[in-house]
Amino acid sequence: MTTASPPITLDDVRDAAARLKGVAHRTPVLRSRTLDAAVGAETVLKCENFQRVGAFKFRGAYNAASRLTPGQLARGIAAYSSGNHAQAVALAARELGTTAVIVMPEDAPRSKRAATEGYGAEIVTYDRYTGDRVAIAEALAAERGLTLIPPYEHPHVMAGQGTAALELLEETGELDTLLVPVGGGGLIAGSATAAKGLRPGIRIVGVEPEAGDDTKRSLEAGRRVEIPVPRTIADGQALHIPGELTFSVNRRLVDEIALVSDDEIRAAMRFAFERLKIVMEPSGATPLAALLAGRVGSPGRRVGVIVSGGNIDTGRFAELCGGGV
Repeated sequence: MTTASPPITLDDVRDAAARLKGVAHRTPVLRSRTLDAAVGAETVLKCENFQRVGAFKFRGAYNAASRLTPGQLARGIAAYSSGNHAQAVALAARELGTTAVIVMPEDAPRSKRAATEGYGAEIVTYDRYTGDRVAIAEALAAERGLTLIPPYEHPHVMAGQGTAALELLEETGELDTLLVPVGGGGLIAGSATAAKGLRPGIRIVGVEPEAGDDTKRSLEAGRRVEIPVPRTIADGQALHIPGELTFSVNRRLVDEIALVSDDEIRAAMRFAFERLKIVMEPSGATPLAALLAGRVGSPGRRVGVIVSGGNIDTGRFAELCGGGV
């Protein structure tokens, strides 16, 4: 799909940043000499695992929810998500004095479901391998009069997500390459819009798990390609087709998609924990995995990495990475 004009611009990302100021965290940017030596480049990590709800998703959810009318807020919000967007919408709803109903897969990580309920949301479950979460959420929203905020197919959501890259470039200056995890495509669409708006020559590399390479296939085909629902430890990237709106941005702005195996994701999580002293969930670790495994061709001298989240409980972390934590 192509559009006559881009669904979001750098100005939209800047506007979202102003709306999020004092509400979302301005997350830290970390450096590691050990990491630089391992990958042969100066690497900066934008740590969205320290964002509210433990992931970048709060940026887009709050940017979209805060623009609803008083009447819409009074009726409530609906969303669908495997976990991080669920938590983000639940918290945004609480911050704005409204309620949220979230459609989540039955096999969503327990910690993510518990956190979503902890923010006050109602959970409706479905089977991700047989159910259509979009149809379920749309029907629920129509029945109850709720406003649906999707996890990536929304200009205000994409613009909000792009504020992570905006902050990173404001703090670090020139980067040769920016690595971003790719699920539905909202984070990389917003990030690419911000990054190329500020630094037209920057190279944007998305990273997907090998089992969930729908965006890579789609970019190569020049159209959205559907795959079976992937089975991967990167639950936040277990999607079967890119978003229509996000793909219209990413097909113009994304330069490359790198793929990583589940074993490479595990290795990156261990490296981050042992050497960087930070916790990454599998989806958040995929860009680091691509760097460490040499999956990115000619990354350049200065490389930015968006660590999208850190929502993983200790039991799951130990199961994936081996040994106690």
